Amino acid sequence: MFIDVHMHEMTYSKDSFLKLDEIVRIAKEKGLGALCITDHDSMGFKETAKEYTRQTGFPVFVGIEFYSLQGDIVAFGIDDYPKERIPAQDFINLVKAQGGVCFAAHPFRNNRRGLEEHLLDVKGLDGLEVLNGSTSKAACRKAAEYAENLKLYTLGASDCHIPGKVGVCATYFPEEIRTFEQFLAAFRKGNMRPAYYKNGSYHILHSYSSPIDENIDEL
Repeated sequence: MFIDVHMHEMTYSKDSFLKLDEIVRIAKEKGLGALCITDHDSMGFKETAKEYTRQTGFPVFVGIEFYSLQGDIVAFGIDDYPKERIPAQDFINLVKAQGGVCFAAHPFRNNRRGLEEHLLDVKGLDGLEVLNGSTSKAACRKAAEYAENLKLYTLGASDCHIPGKVGVCATYFPEEIRTFEQFLAAFRKGNMRPAYYKNGSYHILHSYSSPIDENIDEL
């Protein structure tokens, strides 16, 4: 199944123009089986998502996109998080101490929000976002190269803030996922692959040598 693992809802991400109902509607139209709300430095949407999932049956999981001193890191499976910026390694350590998982978001985006070369310094990341729907193809390609060299899991996500970006990239999980516990377990296995949406369906990026810039529409 396909899950968009990095999305922003307007309640807690003030730069987003998306409400949950609209996100889910578009997600279903594109064939996503679940989605993740990862607001900026907040997990305030957690209880709302749980109730939405209970009422509708559509899985909505909540993580956080934390802006560390070196760049953005998306984490899942934690209850406590810093209320101010801290070093990336300290945040990763905090995530691991709570039994969570984390990946570097858009590591080479040209807005100083990615870890960039700090990827070589930090320890404990589970994966890299190698397809990001709001990042250039060149930056995505570089992230894929680093993921291969560092032996990290690879993920795709829209990083959506507007309707047109919902689900443009996602992550393929080979198993069916209905609960947050299943999501974390599948993430830890590392069998997921990045995917992009084109011509009405998702296409899995199977290898780092795939011609990203030729196969994918403008991100």
